[in-house]
Amino acid sequence: MDRSTRPPGPRTTAQAALLAAAVALTAFCAADILAGSYPFGPRTRNVNDLGNQYVPFHAHLWDLLHGHADGGLLVNWQSGYGAGFLPDLGTYLGSPFAPLVAVFPRHEIDLAVYVITALKTASAGAAMACLLLALGPGRRWAAGLLGASYALCGWSLADASYNPMWLDGLIALPLLCLAGEWALAGRHRVLGAVVVALAWTANFYTAYMATLGAALVLLLRMLLADLPRRRALAAAGRATLTAALGVGLAAPLVTVVYFGTAHAYPGRIRDFAPVPAEDLSARLLPATYGFGSPALYVGMTALLLALALPFHRAVPARVRTGWTLLVLAVALSLQWAPTHLVWHALATPQGSPYRQAFVLCGLLVIAAWQTLSHGPPPPRVLAAAAGLLALITALASRSHMVRPHTWPVLLLATAGALGGLALLRRADAGRRARALAGLAAVLLIGSQLGESAATSAVATRTRLAHLDDYAPWGQRQERQAAATARADGWPRYRTDPGREQTVANDPMLVGGQGAQYYSSLTSDVLSRTLTALGGGWTSRGRSVQSLDNPVTDVVLSVGARVHSPPDPHQSKPPQDGDGGPVTVTRRDVPPLVTVRGAPARTGFGPSPYRNQELLLGSRVYTVPRTAVRGDAGRAVRGGRVGVGNALARPTVTAVCPAGSQVYLWAPRFSGTARLDGARAGARFRSAYPRSRAAMEPLGPAPLSGPLRVTLTPDRPGRVPGGAIGCLDTGRLRAAAARLKATGAKEVTVSDGTLRAELPAHSRGVAVVAAPRTAGWRCAAGGGRPRPAESFHGLIAVPLDGTATSLTCTFHPPGLRLGTAVGAASLLTLALLGTLGTVRRRRVPAPHPTTPPLERVTAALRTRPGGDPSC
Repeated sequence: MDRSTRPPGPRTTAQAALLAAAVALTAFCAADILAGSYPFGPRTRNVNDLGNQYVPFHAHLWDLLHGHADGGLLVNWQSGYGAGFLPDLGTYLGSPFAPLVAVFPRHEIDLAVYVITALKTASAGAAMACLLLALGPGRRWAAGLLGASYALCGWSLADASYNPMWLDGLIALPLLCLAGEWALAGRHRVLGAVVVALAWTANFYTAYMATLGAALVLLLRMLLADLPRRRALAAAGRATLTAALGVGLAAPLVTVVYFGTAHAYPGRIRDFAPVPAEDLSARLLPATYGFGSPALYVGMTALLLALALPFHRAVPARVRTGWTLLVLAVALSLQWAPTHLVWHALATPQGSPYRQAFVLCGLLVIAAWQTLSHGPPPPRVLAAAAGLLALITALASRSHMVRPHTWPVLLLATAGALGGLALLRRADAGRRARALAGLAAVLLIGSQLGESAATSAVATRTRLAHLDDYAPWGQRQERQAAATARADGWPRYRTDPGREQTVANDPMLVGGQGAQYYSSLTSDVLSRTLTALGGGWTSRGRSVQSLDNPVTDVVLSVGARVHSPPDPHQSKPPQDGDGGPVTVTRRDVPPLVTVRGAPARTGFGPSPYRNQELLLGSRVYTVPRTAVRGDAGRAVRGGRVGVGNALARPTVTAVCPAGSQVYLWAPRFSGTARLDGARAGARFRSAYPRSRAAMEPLGPAPLSGPLRVTLTPDRPGRVPGGAIGCLDTGRLRAAAARLKATGAKEVTVSDGTLRAELPAHSRGVAVVAAPRTAGWRCAAGGGRPRPAESFHGLIAVPLDGTATSLTCTFHPPGLRLGTAVGAASLLTLALLGTLGTVRRRRVPAPHPTTPPLERVTAALRTRPGGDPSC
């Protein structure tokens, strides 16, 4: 066999994979050292969803694996007063890397997530190196270099590094392409299906995009191989069957996530708008950053090689044309609305609209390999590639994303890439060839390390200036967790970790069982119910917040509430010290299950005070008429503040009964509100429609006369009619006592099952203080389980006076369907594997020839490439 078409052995492939992983890991960590970022410096990594979602979810997984969580795989009782957990598991924690959190101490959860992120990045480089050597022979260090350039692409460094679940898609793309190669050659059917299943289980969102990308690669490979029609159809059939069986094996999680999304609170609907050509060009260069643009950087070596492909005549014309057209087609598909929707499963993302950019990065690296595997490009080809790069740079220079620090990094990286490729071209024979090849390798790898580390460091520093950020686990979280643990009495009552949150998923991070919950799968029922009760939220309703209100605490059995000082990390400017002690208030509340009379036929109305009373079953509020006046005391039309004559210090006046507690509900107001005579004011945070302020307590009403609330807006907002509520605490205590007297004698909770012992002769309706999300089935006494009814958004079960017990179980929507599909796929795969084994045993072994995959690879080449042993 010719050395140029001889496949690399396992040792060569392993060495290339290890090199790619080592380079990627080194650059990843070096970037954080340069940026002074955690764990190598004082700057936090926890920006946006990394701090709000991924770290808390991994903390909850740690608790589950160590047996400390409230709930299990089916229900997370700590968040959102009881949220289905399997959809979140499939969305955020399905990666095979996620269980590694268990080997770290709980207080090092940030380090655990960092290590997992680094390992995923390194694994993506290793997977790409293996794919490149499967696509064609070449130097193992070159495959490692290009594998690392893929792992360190702009999408990985700028977007996925703080969305680590997406990195599973980065790993999946080369693995799925390998599965396509196996299908093309008729090998490893079972392994191919397992690879697809792992990819879709790890993160089905990016796996979907990776599957589309791998399908395009396979289609091009089939076209270039010029297979007979029958063999081509057979290969396509094998690939389709492999993909179908793999997705089928992942169905138990995929279907649960799908149905969870269907029942989630609807996010923002956005229209796609492509970025200008200069921004698209800028993101190909190192040390640029932009949140809403495609991060296409792959390193100057890979980019120059990809640009050289159309001019490199050593590459067969069909190969040059095919890969060039595929790269250009995918690049254009990023900018066209219909194909944009196809890439994102027909839904424009709420955040960055270019989440599929890693597929194009992968194609650029594969195109670079096609150039290099046919021999290093000659000087004229490098000159043509450099000319194209100069045009791209000239166009990119018009973009605001190109900053002064971009130019030195670009110049050094380009010089290193061109110099290394020129040296590699001269390495043709003898000892001098080995020396030149070694020098070229050092220069190219060093250049890749430097420019990737600089690009990542720039992204890390720039993110901190543009996105919300959160401190890693420290003294504040230690105090919150300790106070919450001391007060915990679950399931007799809930302990809310507090209205003054540290991150949006505080209950998972520091313990307790609160309202706070932030997920892409936050249920529609939970968000709308808490909003009707006066709750606040961010992320357009998907991040619900704790509501510090005694009425909702009684209704939802919150018997202990933690009060923390404002987070100094979130203060502008930062506060000194911790701002005060962490305290706990306790309240005598009914159990999780109460018995009510027939529910009112009316639903929620516009007033959160009346809605709270509807759930409580008693009148406890006085809602007076209010007047909003501007800075000069004149009435403000429409309650608008922060503009016009109500810019600085408008006021709200009303009359409340003496001794009542005053509350202010102003969901579209942002700033502070202070009741005259109160010690401190309340903080309202609203940026409608992205976020909504929660109802806040202001203090006791004056003994006589009207009350006055002084507002200090920090942006334009509005105070609605009926904004003031006056709570009669005596009536509330009496209502709580009645609910407690008729409530369950005992309540036990185990994962997705809740059992309650009811008083004898209970009639009316049993109400469980948990949102009535899809999937709950309940039975009173020995009755047949039926879908739970709704009591104004809470779980409800009719009672006829005979039942003395109640059992509610949660069945995640889609789990049964997914399990059936998964079982059928597993059975089919087992049968195919068995049939294949029997067939191989019956058919005599053929005379050794070139394996099928290598025959396909050889068909794509017309001349020798590099020596894979170099």
